[in-house]
Amino acid sequence: MNIKSLIPNGLTLGNLTCGILAIDYTIQGDWETAAGLVILAAIFDFFDGFAARLLKVGSPLGGQLDSLADMVTFGVVPGFFIWKWLEVINSTNVAWLPYIGLIIPAMSCYRLAKFNIDERQTTSFIGLPTPANALVMLSIPIIGIGTWNNIGSGADLINDTLFGLCNNTVFISIITVVFSYLLIAELPLFALKFKTFDWAANKVRWIFLISAIVLIALFAFMAIPIIILLYLLISIINNILHKQHEV
Repeated sequence: MNIKSLIPNGLTLGNLTCGILAIDYTIQGDWETAAGLVILAAIFDFFDGFAARLLKVGSPLGGQLDSLADMVTFGVVPGFFIWKWLEVINSTNVAWLPYIGLIIPAMSCYRLAKFNIDERQTTSFIGLPTPANALVMLSIPIIGIGTWNNIGSGADLINDTLFGLCNNTVFISIITVVFSYLLIAELPLFALKFKTFDWAANKVRWIFLISAIVLIALFAFMAIPIIILLYLLISIINNILHKQHEV
């Protein structure tokens, strides 16, 4: 056994552990702790791949571990989040509506399986990555209960709007379906994988990261859904510019 390989695999298992704990806290209705665990898991998920590339210990086993951990943390957990949150805010007479959250783990499973066999996704993504989708879904109950909505220098500018949307049953149901579709959509998206830190080679990545930092400074936790929408927008613009350049 390569001892170095224990480092990225250990980070991957840290991701999985956070996901399991997040399920428990979600069932208890402790949205803040569950969200914090998913954010921590996303950090583990970023650094396991980074560590594997840095130590040159990438392997098929590591890839499979990563997908299995992601299925729990970024597939099952956000499904629980939306399911339980819709049970809290359901303003319709449709008793089964909260179960729409189960679309998320189903589409996440399909997306991860597709990713594992899709050779086009070595340096970029086709469809929304499961961690990005999970961050949007977990932000909904947190914004909806308003615990962290007053943090950030510009939070007051969007607080009322996002608070209202995150407590709107119809809006949340539509967002769940749309983002679940984006998981499996044939939509090319850039990946935050830096081979070098050169500006010219990573212009799109740097623009996104700088914008994300500014948004977090302004809106704190409420910036999460805005950042993911920005990610989609920049990717679409980048795709259009590339097609024009090829022509």
